[in-house]
Amino acid sequence: MPRPHAPGPEAEPLLVDAETDLRPTPEVAAARRTLRAHPALLLIGIVLASLNMRAALAGVSPLLGEISGHFGLSATMSSLVTTIPLIFMGLASPFAPRLARRWGTEAVLLSALALLIGGILLRVAPPVMALFAGGALVGSGIAFLNVLMPGLVKRDFPHRAAGMTALYTTSMIGGATVSAASAVPLENALGGWRGSLASWSLLAVVAALVWIPQTVLARRGTHHGEPAATPVRTTPDAGPRLSRSPLAWQVTLFMGLQSSIAYVCIAWLPTIFTDHGMSKNTAGLVFAFSTMLQMVGSFVVPTLAGRMRSQRTLAVAVAALMGAGIAGLLVAPVAGAWVWATLIGVGQGGAVGLALTMMVLRTGDAHTSARLSGMAQTWGYLLAAVGPLALGVVHQTIGGWGLPLTLMLAVCGVLAVLGLGAGRDRKIRS
Repeated sequence: MPRPHAPGPEAEPLLVDAETDLRPTPEVAAARRTLRAHPALLLIGIVLASLNMRAALAGVSPLLGEISGHFGLSATMSSLVTTIPLIFMGLASPFAPRLARRWGTEAVLLSALALLIGGILLRVAPPVMALFAGGALVGSGIAFLNVLMPGLVKRDFPHRAAGMTALYTTSMIGGATVSAASAVPLENALGGWRGSLASWSLLAVVAALVWIPQTVLARRGTHHGEPAATPVRTTPDAGPRLSRSPLAWQVTLFMGLQSSIAYVCIAWLPTIFTDHGMSKNTAGLVFAFSTMLQMVGSFVVPTLAGRMRSQRTLAVAVAALMGAGIAGLLVAPVAGAWVWATLIGVGQGGAVGLALTMMVLRTGDAHTSARLSGMAQTWGYLLAAVGPLALGVVHQTIGGWGLPLTLMLAVCGVLAVLGLGAGRDRKIRS
């Protein structure tokens, strides 16, 4: 059998396609054609929804010290503020495609934004339990956006999927960058951390308002209780059994460990800087700078990966960049902060881009790619949730950052080893 070539730029990776194995009803298909006749509305909706996919998480990190001090939280309990959303991002992800099959992608996406709004506002309610319950709603809403957005792009822009994927990814990172950079100024302007966190509900409200007419158009022609699509008769278990594939698990664990490093930085990087004497405002700016530079890695690395038969070198390179930045935090956390932020940011962006790319390169068809993406995203976020919590426990136990950062260096080493396996020029086969 001839060996398939690696996909080019137009085959860049997507996450779970919510329309997989579905055929829209004729009425819904007509409604979607109406939507596509207004590409500007779709484009604005995609950008606004994407801006919300990280903003509500990134804005918490620079304020974590104030939140912990207000409620008297220990380091372990503080880590739950960022860990609980990750747990629910993993738990909620498998439900998004099922809901989209039943109610339509647009309706579930609008509901995800409503869930996000509710979670953001609940998170700033007085009881401490509301902080954690709101985080669970925020994580669930973001999970639905994570799963549905790539499928929506693939469905409505099939000939510009690569460009649109780059647009929504850049918007996602841009939202996180602005959120991190403005968290402390908004805190000062709005009278406290609650005002800063609550302000991001306005962005989600604006996005929801744009998606309301699109949801109405997409649902037009369906009767109450009818699904928005009908299943195509396929064998549910067709294709390779991913749970028995070492290559599938290497890709999944690569996704999970790079996500763990990323969310450890979201949770603790500003705190590491402030604990070593940096001002809160400067720490927020350095963190935002690192987040912004992820756009460089997330654009360059997948572009290179699509042109290479093996991605092992790239996998080791992104792990080494993050490792170098973390090692710098051990040696001179404040003096070299901007340098370490650069290395970590570019490495993180490249790692997530490579993880998504390998979900396509390691599979031979779109159906298996979607299944692998779902597996990697569900288990990846659950694994990522362990990182911030574990480092919080270690930090609380020893009272310093030396051992937690050393453990992160070890994770970077494991990530490089997994990349050597996941980056091989192989396909997952039956």
